[in-house]
Amino acid sequence: MKSENNGDNRNAEGRNFNSAGGSRRQGPRQRNAGSRTRQYRSGNNNNKPHQDKPFRPAVKKTAAAGAVKNNSRNMQRPVRNSGRPSGKKNNRRSSSKLKIIPLGGLEQIGMNITAFEYEDSIIVVDCGLSFPEDDMLGIDLVIPDVTYLKNNIDKVKGFMITHGHEDHIGALPYILKDINVPVYATKLTMGIIENKLKEHELLGITKRKVVKFGQSIILGQFRIEFIKTNHSIVDAAALAIYSPAGIIVHTGDFKVDYTPVFGDSIDLQRFAEIGKKGVLALMCDSTNAERTGFTPSERTVGRTFDTLFEEHKNTRIIIATFASNVDRVQQIINSAYKFGRKVVVEGRSMVNIIETATNLGYLNIPENTLIDIEMLKNYPDEKTVIITTGSQGESMAALSRMAEDNHRKISIGPKDTVIFSSHPIPGNEKAVTNVINELLLKGADVIFQDVHVSGHACQEEIKLIYSLVHPKYAIPVHGEYKHLRAQAKLAEELGIPKDHIFILQSGDVLEFNDGEAKVSGKVPVGDILVDGLGVGDVGNVVLRDRQHLAEDGIMIVVLGLDGATDQLISGPDIVSRGFVYVKTSDELMDEAREVVTLAVEGCLDRGITDWGKLKSTIKDSLGEFVWKKTKRRPMILPIIMEI
Repeated sequence: MKSENNGDNRNAEGRNFNSAGGSRRQGPRQRNAGSRTRQYRSGNNNNKPHQDKPFRPAVKKTAAAGAVKNNSRNMQRPVRNSGRPSGKKNNRRSSSKLKIIPLGGLEQIGMNITAFEYEDSIIVVDCGLSFPEDDMLGIDLVIPDVTYLKNNIDKVKGFMITHGHEDHIGALPYILKDINVPVYATKLTMGIIENKLKEHELLGITKRKVVKFGQSIILGQFRIEFIKTNHSIVDAAALAIYSPAGIIVHTGDFKVDYTPVFGDSIDLQRFAEIGKKGVLALMCDSTNAERTGFTPSERTVGRTFDTLFEEHKNTRIIIATFASNVDRVQQIINSAYKFGRKVVVEGRSMVNIIETATNLGYLNIPENTLIDIEMLKNYPDEKTVIITTGSQGESMAALSRMAEDNHRKISIGPKDTVIFSSHPIPGNEKAVTNVINELLLKGADVIFQDVHVSGHACQEEIKLIYSLVHPKYAIPVHGEYKHLRAQAKLAEELGIPKDHIFILQSGDVLEFNDGEAKVSGKVPVGDILVDGLGVGDVGNVVLRDRQHLAEDGIMIVVLGLDGATDQLISGPDIVSRGFVYVKTSDELMDEAREVVTLAVEGCLDRGITDWGKLKSTIKDSLGEFVWKKTKRRPMILPIIMEI
């Protein structure tokens, strides 16, 4: 994997700091390919606390350190105070401000991206996409407008990625083409990102750095610490962002899972330690802020799978879930192995993520459990499990193709049990219901209840984080307005003053100056539409045309004018698509041609030969006629040819 350590370490962008939440201790400075690392340990050094206070670049100091070998001789090297970028004077002007600028991710669940700016430095947390609304006809993806970052590209130091979901990483391949800065993420998250970069032929030119939990990165005026959390994907991280103005804690997407399937539980101790230092603001996940209580552990789903496998011993089991939920996949494999079933993985995204997770050691698949789909016919149905994409009713996903009898390898029948191990994302309910109905019509037994737990914190977990962090300001993030408002209410109940709670909109500039916060302005934000290979070439005008065509169809009017005399010598001919069936509407089309003929001849008789005016007249006259006759407004496209 290509690292960012090619020259960037000269300006502190490649320096890493490992932190376990304790105090600093000085050690020998070592040169290694230009990178510099220091260790933060949990032990005490003269009982001094870990300096996680407002982060300020330090004036250079010297201290005796261990000997470092340099060629053939040992030299005593000075070591600067750890945790601070070098070469910067501590001469902060009172006018220096910390700015938090959400460029997406508010008012919706998706397209998460937030910029943090202090003087000459900008870091960006996440870079996600959202999926198109129903009225965005033909659009594949929606990515954020990052005009503000492009206009300040010299300040942008890097992307900090909290986890590997599409709404947090999906826009990276598109944004990195214009803003080529290093990407920092945990191991599995980086593995998923690299798959995307490879598809877009960006792997060789994108600087990347895998960050461990507890490790910190210095970028310009910021130090960013990655903190272990739990979510519906492994390796999710919260961020503690240290700046000269104070500490900002960004939870990322999280839940509190004391019994995770893989790895450790959320590092609540570190949240508490940072809280004791004094936190300026908390940016907390709001997705489940309306739900009371706690989110159940992911392990509860594993017990449900065991029960379902026991109850359906005599059928083939097909389980649809999110490809990124590696823990869920692990539990399905565990149950399959326990009950002596072979596992087939179907769906491109599912195959890619499982391959990545297995290679990185995040999935443990017993030997001879996973088989290729081509071998499915060699085993009885009751001895197989199929893990597939399509839990959200996506039209081209594997499960949807099975339901519609369009899958080349798998057909659904009465001896199949289909389990939906997910909840429909808001807006997908109808699509999911359609797939369920198709499966039921084919005789399959469909189970879609009690086989899923959320990856997001409910109210009590949100309260816990607030209680540990003790922020001065609360900034609810990640959710629609109702979710943000629900968290704001929780924060107020926990004692945070109402004027210290900011429900922002995408584009708002939240400014901190001398510990005081206010919304000081707006920056350009919006949706950039991706259609095939086109990025941003489809805008509101094109979408409006598509909607117009979809709703009322089109009438194309073709006529020929004599180039010398400007007389009508051919047509008008009218072609209709999506408006009426021409062969059964002869009378209507004849009348329409007559209306166009009269309109054109009227213009020519008055000496109007400008093609623009002629086309406008045709549109107006034909449009009025069609509306009176049909109460429809098809798109009218006049074509004039000079003969």
